[in-house]
Amino acid sequence: MPAASLDGTASLLRAGGLAACPTETYFAVACDARNACAVDRVYQAKGRLATKPLPLVCADKDMVLAVTDLDLGAGKEQLHPAFFAFWPGPLTLVLKARAGFFNPKLVDARGKIALRVTPHPAARALAQTLGGPITATSANLQGRPPARLAGELDPDLLARLDCVFDAGPEPQGGLPSTIVEPLGGLKARILREGAVPACALAKQGIALA
Repeated sequence: MPAASLDGTASLLRAGGLAACPTETYFAVACDARNACAVDRVYQAKGRLATKPLPLVCADKDMVLAVTDLDLGAGKEQLHPAFFAFWPGPLTLVLKARAGFFNPKLVDARGKIALRVTPHPAARALAQTLGGPITATSANLQGRPPARLAGELDPDLLARLDCVFDAGPEPQGGLPSTIVEPLGGLKARILREGAVPACALAKQGIALA
């Protein structure tokens, strides 16, 4: 499968396509997270149960604010600035989604989504060029190992994708992103400890439940 350009990949995603895209840890299956049919295709491509919401990547904090009920105004969910110290970075936050904005499969039973601002320049550029968040579930079939390099992508998965956006730098591998659910103020619960350790959260004054 030939590698695609940034603009070409963004155009393909706008049309409902799927792409393999590098992130700071591993390659991910990216689609336009606002496109309900494309999100369904991601689950089908990976053989993943639709009961498990997919993580999302945003280009910056403004994009996060645009797709969640997180806001600085009254009546919205609040997020302490300490959490922003880890963005861009491998910290995924579970936040209230804007009502009716996403395919219900991306949202848990409480109306929350998992998203982060990635430090990988290619993934950030793709979300920025697309103008919205992209899915960032690992580029592997369910139960198989993730791919750190484009050459490690599973041929069975590639047959279900539309292109590979292979722009540097190479993903670093290692631990996946840490998933944290803010509980108000500086309180939070770790749902999965990964690349951001609990001690780093504590150094920012975040109290873990």
